[in-house]
Amino acid sequence: MTPFEKLLNFSTAHRLSAHAIFWTSIFIMFFSKNTSSNPEELRIDILYTVYYEVFSIAGAYFLSYRILPRLMAPQKHMWVWVEFIIASYFISIIARIAMIYCLEPFVRTPPFNQEPISEILTDLPTLFGSYFLHIFSLSMFFVFIKMIKDQYLIQKKALLLQKQKAETELKILKAQLNPHFLFNTLNNIYSLSIINSPITSKSIAVLSEILDCILYRCSSTYVPISQEITLLNNYISLEKLRYDDRLSVIFNHSVDHNGSIAPLILLSLVENAFKHGAGEDTGSSPIIEIDLKLLNNSFEFVIRNTINEIDIEAESGKIGLNNIIQQLDKIYPENYTFNVIKTEKDFTAHLKINLATEYNLA
Repeated sequence: MTPFEKLLNFSTAHRLSAHAIFWTSIFIMFFSKNTSSNPEELRIDILYTVYYEVFSIAGAYFLSYRILPRLMAPQKHMWVWVEFIIASYFISIIARIAMIYCLEPFVRTPPFNQEPISEILTDLPTLFGSYFLHIFSLSMFFVFIKMIKDQYLIQKKALLLQKQKAETELKILKAQLNPHFLFNTLNNIYSLSIINSPITSKSIAVLSEILDCILYRCSSTYVPISQEITLLNNYISLEKLRYDDRLSVIFNHSVDHNGSIAPLILLSLVENAFKHGAGEDTGSSPIIEIDLKLLNNSFEFVIRNTINEIDIEAESGKIGLNNIIQQLDKIYPENYTFNVIKTEKDFTAHLKINLATEYNLA
């Protein structure tokens, strides 16, 4: 947290203390200009400083909490400006009356002449030049600081809402993925149980480990790549139990360090390859080739699966691919490439991600 953010947090949590510190600092700043050692001059300077600061505080809070919020609102502002002019006029009058009838008797040696109230009310040049400008110039300094703080808090709130929206959308996308994966896998295990296959229990054990990873270790935005590799190996072993030696799966992976990546995206690509490359039992020998590399924060994942004639015109894989693209857009905006190539014999998905940047959902 930066010093600016700490200061804003303090002013928000302790508003009265923050305001008191601010105006005390203003008083010290103006009073420190007096270098006189004469006690009488110091007394007079203190009285003038307190006088101008009191009226500046009144003007500051009038502008900040009465005029400015209404000017920011989508409404007609004519009456707001009318109120500002009238209120400024009366503040200036009260300040001049206080100067002549309250302050001057303490700082001037009698006898001296005092202007009548009627003259004060009509002396607009003096009210504007000597009182309005002096009072509201210091008030505008307070208003400027408050506007910076309010704008920062508005932007921070907007970023937080945007981040929460993105996190919610990602959870929805993951929720769309997980039931689809579970449905396919449970169907596979059900098929094994019907024929009382001895590998049924092993399949359940592997599925249990996969579910543990999905439900409890994939809840964050990023997970270690080593965890994703283990998840893919478990999924591949589960699928190979069903296909025996008919299915050829080649999984090569090479990483120079254990970086982090968004969870379940790779699993979705592998699941898609099995679904369309080995899902139809046509008597052929399906082949799935997977190549995973991480070198100098450049992540690359290539998966190729053979396809059969039944699947050449199929549209069923588009939902899963669209899901993947939506997640990539939210987590790695403008820092990834995802291409698919489909021929009459095979389907290839090529994903590249730049992991050098620290990503946020904001």
